[in-house]
Amino acid sequence: MSQTISATAHFLNNSSLFITGGTGFFGRSLLRRMLEISRHIDLKDGAVTVLARNPDAFLNSYPEFSKENWLRFRKGDILQSLEKISNEGLKYSHVLHAAADSTLGPKMGSLERFDQIVTGTRNILDFATQVEAKKFLLTSSGGVYGALPPHLESFPESYMGMANPLEASNSYSVAKRLAEHLCSLYAEKYGLEVVVARCFAFVGPDLPLDVHFAIGNFIRDALNGNSIVINGNGSPIRSYLYQDDLADWLIALIECGVPGNAYNVGSDQTISILDLANLVKSTLSENVSIDVRDLSGSTVDIRNRYIPNIEKIKQELKMEITVPLKKAIELTAQRHFKSSKAGVMGEHGHH
Repeated sequence: MSQTISATAHFLNNSSLFITGGTGFFGRSLLRRMLEISRHIDLKDGAVTVLARNPDAFLNSYPEFSKENWLRFRKGDILQSLEKISNEGLKYSHVLHAAADSTLGPKMGSLERFDQIVTGTRNILDFATQVEAKKFLLTSSGGVYGALPPHLESFPESYMGMANPLEASNSYSVAKRLAEHLCSLYAEKYGLEVVVARCFAFVGPDLPLDVHFAIGNFIRDALNGNSIVINGNGSPIRSYLYQDDLADWLIALIECGVPGNAYNVGSDQTISILDLANLVKSTLSENVSIDVRDLSGSTVDIRNRYIPNIEKIKQELKMEITVPLKKAIELTAQRHFKSSKAGVMGEHGHH
């Protein structure tokens, strides 16, 4: 932990980092981690700049970030030119492109989603070359691999499968593949050092509990004392990495990842959706029931198993999973529950 803190502080104090998507789940995970680090080690003024469509609204919602000298905000949109910001004359050594959040994904049309990812990435790559950035980290997705073939337990970075580009519903996965390719084109043309983080599934206090993430919905249901609803039969296999580990891994990748390489980011500790529901129940609220909606036992879900192989990031960058899933669930629930003095956490005396 302390080693991670000092390494990150050293990186931030010796570079200037520009982050897109800084107000989404990935961005908040990074900013919270940096905030924690800044409590231990002073960070230089303006070490981190975040692009946001509406910085004031973000700071109103998250006032803890408003008084930090190491943090600056710039107003802008990845779908528009960032010329105004690049014309300020500030240089950024590192650009971390984490915009195109998956949270709103299902609400967007397929074409709109595609544009946000591909056009957005291209605009940020242009910006990176304008500010003479040395290194660029793209947050891509495990979705680029398509369905896991039966002979594999998990996706290695070397697996070259992809989602069917003739299915409009695959726009997110296909667009992420294209965003990765765009990065390689800019690397070739401009000498930009590009690293790709293929991100899987996560949990943490900043995960919204009211969108399409099963783990968030389960935690919300347990906290509200409602039954935990599983829309399928509970058989899909998933894994979840805690947001502090996510942040540490992304920072390690932008600093030390090998240019031209992709790295899986996620947990390799598997759990079925049904077992996940039971773990949330036993951790947060024993008295809620679990409601499995589809008892037919069919396993037609092609994304039945969505698990990264993380040997590469473990071996090359020495990253590890530091927060077990049960603890991650507790920490996530605590943040959402802290407005109330008593409640689930108090009842169980887990803390």
